[in-house]
Amino acid sequence: MTSTDFIVARNDLGQCKLIETAIPDAAALPADTLLVKVERFALTANNVTYAVMGDELKYWQIFPAPQGFGNIPVWGFGEVVASKHPGVAVGERLFGYFPMATHLVIEAADVSKRALRDGAEHRKQVSPVYNLYSRVTDDPTFAGHQGDLQALLRPLFMLSFLVDDFLAENDDFGASSVLLSSASSKTAFGLAHLLQSRGRKVIGLTSAGNAGFVTSLGCYDEIVTYDRLTSLPSDTPVAFTDMAGNSALRAELHRHFGDRMKCSIRVGLTHRATDSDEGELPGAKPRWFFAPDQIRKRAKEWGPGGIEQRFGAAWSGFAPMLERCLSVVESRGPEAVQRIYLDTLKGRIPPEQGHMLSLLG
Repeated sequence: MTSTDFIVARNDLGQCKLIETAIPDAAALPADTLLVKVERFALTANNVTYAVMGDELKYWQIFPAPQGFGNIPVWGFGEVVASKHPGVAVGERLFGYFPMATHLVIEAADVSKRALRDGAEHRKQVSPVYNLYSRVTDDPTFAGHQGDLQALLRPLFMLSFLVDDFLAENDDFGASSVLLSSASSKTAFGLAHLLQSRGRKVIGLTSAGNAGFVTSLGCYDEIVTYDRLTSLPSDTPVAFTDMAGNSALRAELHRHFGDRMKCSIRVGLTHRATDSDEGELPGAKPRWFFAPDQIRKRAKEWGPGGIEQRFGAAWSGFAPMLERCLSVVESRGPEAVQRIYLDTLKGRIPPEQGHMLSLLG
């Protein structure tokens, strides 16, 4: 048997191709191993960030590819088509981290009623959250359209949730307002929703072309286009959450606010081509936000189920917003996957669209 894999050149993400990789048939599966058919997966700008940070944050280790290439991890759904684990039945549906491929072999471990883990040796060096698969066969919140929203937004909203939690526990570093670049991005407007929900003033920074969409979201108190950044009052303390990764934008904001830039967090790379080392900047030193660190901290402080309970409540408040601001576009087949991937890489996806893909014909 073979799996069709979509891979990209690690030093040039615009180079991509399909390959066939050998996978064992059902009879040859080792004990406790599952063969999973990848039904569909979400592709967003966040997956581009995974690729850009692939070496530094070990994303390329999760799904090995030939030398010089990588398989970008995506969130999606799979069906167990063969099982050598007594606790997992053929036909079960799993939600979690998958390769851009048609199949995945999982070494099932820590199997419980609600989830299981891939215990493969090459996955042990990454955060445990990326190795967990939820068992969602009978869960209506992971079915159909609701399932698509989960795949598209749940992982991004978890990042929004963790950034908001980090800011909240530090009292927003004394800032009177929070600036979000790439305000039309899904992680940004999820964070804006949470910030606004707890009474913080939120300022969305966006392009002129996306200003209308950002306004329609209703979760920003003020919207400023990139060509008007210096119109922002510079005499009040601000926190900056950088979703764009645009070094020129970051430098302009730091120089405009100076010492009143109380916090500067780098989260995303939607404008990766313009990211570079801008040297020393006035105000708080820019730093990367690494979600697994916050997860580990809160898991210890909140105990078993603490993160899930709080996140679930936050998601329930956010989900109604998605129904009115996001349309799901489904595409199948290798050509469609390549087209949507390249459009995502080059920033050509309209912000109101969410793409669910499958390499299966």
